[in-house]
Amino acid sequence: MADYGVSRVIDVRGEVCPVPDVETKRAIKGAKDGEILKVLVDYPLSVERIPESVKKLGSEILEVKKNGGSDWEIYVKVKKQ
Repeated sequence: MADYGVSRVIDVRGEVCPVPDVETKRAIKGAKDGEILKVLVDYPLSVERIPESVKKLGSEILEVKKNGGSDWEIYVKVKKQ
């Protein structure tokens, strides 16, 4: 895994949709251009929905990484338009 220089970690493990998606959007909107967010999820549907939402907001998915079991890490690069 690359070292992304994470600015903020959003831990939404234990939450189900729409909470992980909503919290990720909130974090993106409150972040500065170029910041890297690390989103921790364990709800499978969030692994599909969060990347779609990130792209709609104009930001970039750097990596979606499975950590074993049901834990995932989603790395987001914030891009302000």
